[in-house]
Amino acid sequence: MNIKTMEGIVGARTNYNLMNTPMRVFRDARRRGDLATMERAMDYAGDFADKTREYEEKADEGMVEEAKEFREKTKAELEKAIKERKEDCAKEQEQIQEQKSGASNTDTVELSEEGKVLFQDTILAPEAGSGAEGKPAKTGGALVTGPLISGGAIDVQV
Repeated sequence: MNIKTMEGIVGARTNYNLMNTPMRVFRDARRRGDLATMERAMDYAGDFADKTREYEEKADEGMVEEAKEFREKTKAELEKAIKERKEDCAKEQEQIQEQKSGASNTDTVELSEEGKVLFQDTILAPEAGSGAEGKPAKTGGALVTGPLISGGAIDVQV
């Protein structure tokens, strides 16, 4: 709570309570018919009422300042949260890019000329019903793709 708000609330309540004394004197003087005492009591009561209004205004100013500070604080926290979220998204995007462009789960094998001949004779022979048309052939737990042979490399996934 803002200091102005606290001071305004306490001051207004105190002056409002202090106004009861001159009002009691005023009622007593009215019963007795003492006009001079009534005027003095009303002057005192008016002074306390004016001070009460001043403290109410001070409390209102304090509440306005407090609301302004709260809005600024909330805005700063929101901006901080947005900034952190953007940084997190950027890090996630970098990780995704690294995963896409970086290491994959497949290995590449290059065959020598002797290996190519052996591969064509044993694995891709039409008798084996293999992938000469580009269909994969399965041998010994490894999946081998046929069309890559022409380029000199095959893709093996285990």
